[in-house]
Amino acid sequence: MRVVNLGPDPSLAYRPDSHEKDKSEFRNFESGALFDRVFNTYKLMHTYQTLDFVKQKHLEWANCNHFSMSMMENIDCLDELVDESDPDVDFPNSFHAFQTAEGIRKEHPDKDWFQLVGLIHDIGKIMALYEEPQWAVVGDTFPVGCKFQNSIVFRNSTFEGNPDGKNPALNTEFGIYEPKCGLDNILMSWGHDEYLYRVMKFNKCTIPEEGLYMIRFHSFYPWHSNGDYMHLCNDKDLQMLPWVKEFNKFDLYTKSTELPDVGSLRPYYQSLIDKYCPGILRW
Repeated sequence: MRVVNLGPDPSLAYRPDSHEKDKSEFRNFESGALFDRVFNTYKLMHTYQTLDFVKQKHLEWANCNHFSMSMMENIDCLDELVDESDPDVDFPNSFHAFQTAEGIRKEHPDKDWFQLVGLIHDIGKIMALYEEPQWAVVGDTFPVGCKFQNSIVFRNSTFEGNPDGKNPALNTEFGIYEPKCGLDNILMSWGHDEYLYRVMKFNKCTIPEEGLYMIRFHSFYPWHSNGDYMHLCNDKDLQMLPWVKEFNKFDLYTKSTELPDVGSLRPYYQSLIDKYCPGILRW
């Protein structure tokens, strides 16, 4: 396992900031201190995430035969990962996991499975600690095998090297898909969303379908935040969309440099893990 972008000394970097960001300040892909890092990550992603690449990653990762690990052990591993596609934060992903979960717990105290989704939604990023480049792990996702829509981040400046964009069979609204075929039948750009969804299904975790949709499509911003790709959605997708939108507000707006006391929260969240996805899992 390799350490990825640990950043500066945590004792110096992770102190609360007196400035709380307004909602309009999140997901700024036009400027900011992290712009170059973010742009370069998306440039690589949009160049190399092709239909063939995604099919290959499904063969490599979706059979869950790489290692065995519990959910909490995986979360601990995220101490070693800073998401290079995120313009909002520059601290390890493990803190974001607890921030998201606690935000959900505050507004949805009766939905423990929803809280658990908040905790674990990003842990598919562990692929980046097993030699997978971050552009194949993090960032917004989008369908491959059909036209790249304009709402994709950096759409006009990062796709020129992607061969699928020059393939007439893959460059129409539907591409290789049928109208209203459903997102279950769409191949998304490969990343932590699809990987964790596959892990949950493989290990027969009992989180409800609404939670599995949150896990699988929370990075699909062109769909849940911009309204694109509706021509591929079926009735089930449309029923699940409000749940994904509800999750998104916690995933996005709980990010803060005021970091949670993880040690005090662990026993509660371990109880949720034991309820829905206990023991050692195959990854």
